[in-house]
Amino acid sequence: MAMRIDFHTHIYPEDLPDLAKKYGNDRWPILENKCSCGADIMVSGKVFRAVDAQVWDAEKRIEDMDRERVDMQVLSPVPVTFSYWAPVEQALELAVYQNDFIAQTVKQYPNRFIGLGTVPLQDAEVSVKELIRCKEIGLAGIEIGTNVNGQNLDSDYLLPFFKVAEQYEMPLFVHPWETMAKDRTPEHNFMYTIGMPSETALAAASLLWSGVMEKCPNLKVCFAHGGGSFPYILPRLDQGWKVWPDIRKTEHPPSYYTKNFYFDSLVYEPQNLQYLIDRFGVDKVIMGSDYPFLLREIDPGKVIDEYGALSDEDRAAILGENVLSFLNIERSKIYGKSVENA
Repeated sequence: MAMRIDFHTHIYPEDLPDLAKKYGNDRWPILENKCSCGADIMVSGKVFRAVDAQVWDAEKRIEDMDRERVDMQVLSPVPVTFSYWAPVEQALELAVYQNDFIAQTVKQYPNRFIGLGTVPLQDAEVSVKELIRCKEIGLAGIEIGTNVNGQNLDSDYLLPFFKVAEQYEMPLFVHPWETMAKDRTPEHNFMYTIGMPSETALAAASLLWSGVMEKCPNLKVCFAHGGGSFPYILPRLDQGWKVWPDIRKTEHPPSYYTKNFYFDSLVYEPQNLQYLIDRFGVDKVIMGSDYPFLLREIDPGKVIDEYGALSDEDRAAILGENVLSFLNIERSKIYGKSVENA
């Protein structure tokens, strides 16, 4: 049977320091326990998200993984903890705590988890140092947001960070946060269903059109939620490059620079999965469920299992092997291990 690795999952330390109290600013996320089985993530005195214990409890996660036939999870922070708005020293404090927590969880359960870190992207120099430290403590990549305080990912100050990520072979997982058009999407939870996919498209387009991917040809980037709306507007970006030569910043059209773009499989419908495969290749799609949140896919990999047109080899690639390729993890280091319950 193919190994099943869920690339897109989030974890939140139960004992995360109360920075709201420490720094006198309630914009910091804090966890308010309701019972042993769940809690509220609070931001600015309001419930940002109700969560179950699986969001912090590794053993409960493993119980779910066993029930849902998941061999390993890739752990990444909850995006609300990015805290790009904060003074960089304070944001670094939160990033370091989470990175150490994730690294320790991976160390404790090496057969079940792989870890991604986070960095205070409001300061590229500090982010570079923390990225290098993440590599040293065994994390396999870095999760970043789609923008930094309203600045797109093509902001000039971020290029040194991308170059170091490329140099250290630390792939990036781009997750939507602080979405565009927030004033127009509070109704119907459109922020999640429309705002996030649109925000992801803007982030991907910014990396392409600006020349970041041209300047960092070996940088690997994975986009959450199947890339949002980006895969479907890529031909329009190419057309814009064609008809507006006066604003081009790259030698080739945007689609030329997607060679190292990856996409998780959280697209819900087999025809959307097929579109990703046709557009970018079967080797660029990796299984991801958004565990443990409401919009997640249950069971992880369901859309892959339901798509009958996949060969066994291609199915195995999407379910697990492409994740390892993206994260630069040798196959033998994972497949040589027996997957055991903690």
